Amino acid sequence: MAKPNYSFAKRQRDLAKEQKKEEKLQRKKATAEEEAAALNPDAEGDVATDETEAPKDQAPDA
Repeated sequence: MAKPNYSFAKRQRDLAKEQKKEEKLQRKKATAEEEAAALNPDAEGDVATDETEAPKDQAPDA
């Protein structure tokens, strides 16, 4: 009789958990965008970005 592969089962559970977490985050993000659109109908789906943050791949000017 074959021995159960517990490592594979654990990895599959972890992947499923991570997938669920990502889907939940996407739902929350979509809900937040809908609420923002409802509060400010003039925005027409534009998302405000934080321009004060420097890009991560460039070195800061010194």
